[in-house]
This record gives sequence, C-alpha cells and structure tokens, in this order.
Amino acid sequence: MKKNVLYLGNNLSSHKTNVSYMNGLSCALREAGMTVVCKSAVQNKMLRLLDMLKATLRHGYSMDNALIDTYSTQNFYYALLVSQCCRLVKLPYIPILHGGNLPQRLVHSPKLSALLFKSAKVMVSPSLYLESVFKAHGYPNVVYIPNSLQLQNYTFTARPIDSIKLLWVRSFSAIYNPKLAVDILKELLDAGQHAELCMVGPDTDGSMAVVKAYAEDLGVLVTFTGKLTKAEWTHIAMDYNVFINTTNFDNMPVSVIEAMALGLPIVSTNVGGLPFLIEAGVDGILVPPNDCKAFVEAILALKSNPEHTKAMALKARKKVEQFDWEVVKAQWIDVLG
Repeated sequence: MKKNVLYLGNNLSSHKTNVSYMNGLSCALREAGMTVVCKSAVQNKMLRLLDMLKATLRHGYSMDNALIDTYSTQNFYYALLVSQCCRLVKLPYIPILHGGNLPQRLVHSPKLSALLFKSAKVMVSPSLYLESVFKAHGYPNVVYIPNSLQLQNYTFTARPIDSIKLLWVRSFSAIYNPKLAVDILKELLDAGQHAELCMVGPDTDGSMAVVKAYAEDLGVLVTFTGKLTKAEWTHIAMDYNVFINTTNFDNMPVSVIEAMALGLPIVSTNVGGLPFLIEAGVDGILVPPNDCKAFVEAILALKSNPEHTKAMALKARKKVEQFDWEVVKAQWIDVLG
C-alpha cells in the first residue's frame, strides 16, 4: 500500500553544507513509490521551525508517518517541538538518530529526551553504536537501518601506495578536527615520505580559513576543493590511496562508508560509532582521537604491508554491500508500514 510520509528536519542546500541526509532518503523513498513531503528549506532558524510546525498541522492528518531528523545540539529542540505537534495531530513519528553526541543529551536532558523518544512509534538508528546506547538508557524501541548508498555508483579499485596520497572528505567544522589532517601531512613529510593531502568539503564554521592559514604556517601544500558533488569527489578519489577521518565526535559517517565502497583503505579515529562500522585491523585501522603519531604509524603500516592493505580494502567493500539501497529499502518499507 502506498504510504504518505512527512519528513521534518533541515533540508537546506548551500555552499556551506553537503547534500542533506533528508534529500537522499526522501528521493529514495519516492522512487520506492511513497509520497514524501519535506520540511523545511527555510534559511532562518526560527522561521524554519515554524515552517515545520505549520506543515505538521497542515499535513499531519493526511500522513501515515512523520520522520524527524534528530541531532544532539540545537536541532534536538526542533525535533522535540515537532514531535509534540505530531502527538497533537495523532501522527505517528519516527526520530532518525543522527547526532554522534546524542548519548550526552540522554544523560544531561533525561526528561526532555523521554518527552521526545518515549512516544515515538519507533526510532531509527543509522549506527549500531546509537542503537546500543539508547537501549542501555531504557529505550528498547530502536531499529538499526544503516546509511545507504547506491552501490553501483562506487567502483571498487585496489590502490597501491607508492607515494602517500591522503584524502579527507567532510564539512570543515571544529568537531571534525580538520587541522589534524595537516599535522599528519607535515609529520609524514618530515619523516622523508612523499605525501600529499586533498581536503574536500564545505566550510560550515570558519574552520577552512583556519586550516588554510595553519597549513601555510607549517609550510605544507594542501589541496582544498571546497564543496563538491558526490560524483565529483568520488571521481577525484581515484587519484588518492588513503582515506583519513580525523573527527572527535561521530556517528556513522557516510563519507567513510563511501570510501570503503571505493576501495580506499581507512584510517579513522575510534570515536562514537566508528568502532561499530570498522573492525580494527580487519577492514580499516582505528586510532585514538587527536593523535597525529598514531595516524602516521597507521598510514606507514598500510604502505609497508600492501597485501594486508588490499585484503582490508576488499573486506571493507564486502561489509558496505549490506548498505546498498536495494538491501536497506526493505527495512524502511517495514518501518513505515
């Protein structure tokens, strides 16, 4: 039976943001035969909230479900308010748990968290990490549905590491610790390695200018592409052979999943949901956050053990095959049924 879905969250698209999760999922659900109304793309934060509330009151009675993108900071309060509006119009709602720091929200705002999560039809977690945390806090009604990708758009390529070509793909934001990528490049060069670094992503909080100035101060050359489309950065990825993820907080980053699909060996911090995505030493390497030396040692290990590196990349590709939309689609249809 055809389903009508109201999708509430941040649907902004600008030079400062990557393509939203909402955009990708809503398009996929429409292709699966569902009617999806998305709110909101209004720039002003307060007006965006009002637009979401208005859409809930206007469309709620004709919808089967509401999806609510739920993060740990300001957006938490948006999700809380629209969830109560959903309750008012008796619209079943499903929070999608995105924020890597949501566990802290459960600890520091237990009453508000209960108000949002206890009445949910179900909660969807794109990571096993958040699923386990929520269940440990007394929220058993959590379903794990991983971030999906169209696997046919990601060609696996085994990559020799003769010279080290680092790729970093993320929004430039302090929580993702982009300066660490420059430190890693600097230490590799100081160790006599031939190395280069490309950093892909939009600037969300002024961090790009900080990182550019930092690279200039250290005297290292870094390629900054700014925001690219998915097709553009995956094409550029053909020229690189190690993917680094330097974040201090995270959930289940799509860029890491995409890099695994492309065959890029992964070196990532072991924060948040990353240990639930990457099995250390099996399909990627995990290191402590903000530890330049550990990153460099891991990268050099990849270079010095090509057969093991290739085997890890193949296992990583095999793992992310379960994230293909054709596999994940059935899970969403079941949740929205």
